[in-house]
Amino acid sequence: MSAPTAQLQYRPRLADLRRLAQPGSLENHALERGLPRTTPAEALTDREGYRDDFLGDFRVPWPQLDELFRADLLPVPGSALNRLDYTHFSIAMSKSRRLALFVGVNIMGESLVEVARGRDRWSYDGRIPAEAQIGESLYADNLLDRGHLVRRQDPNWGPNAEQANADTFHFTNCSPQMAGFNQKNWLDLENYLLDNTRRWQARATVFSGPVFSDADRHYRGVPIPSAFWKVVAFVGDDGKPSATAYVISQEGELDRLSVLFGRFRTYQRSVLEVERLTGINFGGLADYDGFSNEERATGTRIQAEIREMGDIRV
Repeated sequence: MSAPTAQLQYRPRLADLRRLAQPGSLENHALERGLPRTTPAEALTDREGYRDDFLGDFRVPWPQLDELFRADLLPVPGSALNRLDYTHFSIAMSKSRRLALFVGVNIMGESLVEVARGRDRWSYDGRIPAEAQIGESLYADNLLDRGHLVRRQDPNWGPNAEQANADTFHFTNCSPQMAGFNQKNWLDLENYLLDNTRRWQARATVFSGPVFSDADRHYRGVPIPSAFWKVVAFVGDDGKPSATAYVISQEGELDRLSVLFGRFRTYQRSVLEVERLTGINFGGLADYDGFSNEERATGTRIQAEIREMGDIRV
């Protein structure tokens, strides 16, 4: 029985998507297209992963799941935190969804390396069973993108930039995102955050993930998340710790699949609200978030729609 999931008020429809490919099981699609490659567990044993001391005195611990959601955390052999460590980022997996619950990445803007994007080759992670990961069969012959949760460029800094880039192409690091959503609004927000790592003393820590809901509609046997979130921690220009949070819905794109670049609704939200939606506890990050502090003071949930990147309040 899967862990409880947060309830959303919308119910995306995937009827149009189903007509783009012949219906069938994930297994049949996999057989038709051939099995993708797997990175052996021993090839990933040297990965350090997410660091909670990356921002210096502003320590940002690895998030913890609330008790009701903890049972859905996939065990990872050899990891006390049950997370998969990669170069400069880590991933916590959902047992029931076979997708990431959340990811965390350390970004060092001043040391970023431009790694050319070649032919994308996605792999299973050999440290966990292949059947615990949603693979290529979900994304074949439709408008779903393999949406990077840790953006490809974010961990590409320092001498291991090439390795970090390759690490982002594991199925554990992608979640089903409509093409327009992935290539427009999600990308715009990621670009904004990456560009500002130089202003935020060149470093930032970013957590991302899907909002899982019992109302998510199924496609090829997989519930498709209708929204995604980001929580960002950084040290501001004044030297003070700061945190911000964002939620982006892809519900509109799921409802009208004939539109490639549709209208998406992007909101700056409080860290407290993301915790409520996901069951993920970000420790004391809410204390450094203006929206969270305003909600505590007024007892009212705060949200601000982002129509352009200049609307973001930090």
